[in-house]
Amino acid sequence: MARNTRNGRPNFEADRIQAWQNTGEEAVELYDALMMMRPGLKKPEAKRWLKFGHLMVDGVVSTGVHTTVLPGQWVELNLTRPFVVFKHPRIDIVYEDDDIIVINKGYGLLSVGTNSTKKEETAYDILRDYVKKVHPSNKLFIVHRLDRHTSGLMMFAKTQEAQEALRHNWNNMVLERLYVAVLEGYLEQEQGYVKSRLTENSRFEVYTTDVEGEGKLAVTHYKVLKRGGGYTLAEFSLDTGRKNQIRVHAKDLGHPIAGDRKYGAKTSPINRLCLHARTLRFAHPITRKDMNFEQPIPPKFLSVVRGGHTPRVLAADSDESDD
Repeated sequence: MARNTRNGRPNFEADRIQAWQNTGEEAVELYDALMMMRPGLKKPEAKRWLKFGHLMVDGVVSTGVHTTVLPGQWVELNLTRPFVVFKHPRIDIVYEDDDIIVINKGYGLLSVGTNSTKKEETAYDILRDYVKKVHPSNKLFIVHRLDRHTSGLMMFAKTQEAQEALRHNWNNMVLERLYVAVLEGYLEQEQGYVKSRLTENSRFEVYTTDVEGEGKLAVTHYKVLKRGGGYTLAEFSLDTGRKNQIRVHAKDLGHPIAGDRKYGAKTSPINRLCLHARTLRFAHPITRKDMNFEQPIPPKFLSVVRGGHTPRVLAADSDESDD
């Protein structure tokens, strides 16, 4: 994990990091690597650095004396403070460097706040607090969003330069976004697409409109992965990125996403909206390197189409999938 060591506030001492690579042909234990990095280091200090998380092996903090450092791997020692370790039950950091953070967002967590959710914790709040623990001058910028009840991959920028590059060139820089969803009923065609213009009413419900001049064009491609248990597991890709696009187009297909009462679902087999952002591939906003991230299909999604869940009928007043 790349770390920002620029000077920030006057009372904040920047990280002093020493790096060492195992250039030998044999693996070594982390304690031995530390002693090679700092000849003459006293054992109590070495154990303290290990115990309190001052050491990383290839970007992963390690506190194990016997952790193996393989040939070619790097060891980093933070001489100033323990490395900040991110832990949160609803977010996993999939990738991080000086410019971007890619996360796997849990179901039910807002991406960013709105005027009506100011007091509710969001993915943005959680990650902003994390980057500021690393250094008080660090910032976090919004690039795109996922619905509250959609889980999966999303990205934030850590610099304004990265944010602007992504926002101004989003359609060119984002090379692939794939979602997987469980749909009610059996989708007849193996693959196809939906093309329509989407607009929104006063109740914040998005819908397809045939009125000339209204709405924005949305194109969604779909492919059936598996059928069973009264449901279809399908993969979706987007040519456009409109609000609730997949949810609306699934409804237009006559097979709403399971758990999505807002857009016509009648059942909720796993007590959540069954939509997951599985793949995110893009050109890095600064280096232009091809970045490709993929998450597995949620096991509960697979269980539904294997008939492993009894469909729960959604109550008329349920707000389970509302944003």
